[in-house]
Amino acid sequence: MNTLDRLKLMHLELPTVTTPGGAYTSVNLRGKIAYVAIQFPILNEQYHYQGLLGKDWTTQEGYQAMQLCALNILAQINAVVGLDQLEGLNHIDAYYRSTPDWDDAPLVVDGASELFTKALRERGVHSRAIFGVQHLPRQFCVGLTSSFTLV
Repeated sequence: MNTLDRLKLMHLELPTVTTPGGAYTSVNLRGKIAYVAIQFPILNEQYHYQGLLGKDWTTQEGYQAMQLCALNILAQINAVVGLDQLEGLNHIDAYYRSTPDWDDAPLVVDGASELFTKALRERGVHSRAIFGVQHLPRQFCVGLTSSFTLV
């Protein structure tokens, strides 16, 4: 079973690829490494999950927002090299905005981590870092970058 079939079993599909919001490329290939620029919770050019975790969005909604970011990463990779060309996911950097007293970032980032491991299986195992930030573009509550090794 391939990645797209596993996503269908999870009742998920790859969103339309978004265009960069500036003078950069969404996927930068360097040898056998693909670096994916920050992806946000955008679905079919519509912005979602704008605001703060702990105020405007619950931890569960943040999980879903991060899952959408991960789907956008897979869509970018699929558009540029194809999901079948992945040897594996190396690392993700997750960014979030929240109220000062909210402290469930690892649970939110699991939205991406669990999607990657379910969809890509052993190729989706990765390391990660989580950063709380004051601002993200368009007031998104989360954003996600990644790097992959290609076959």
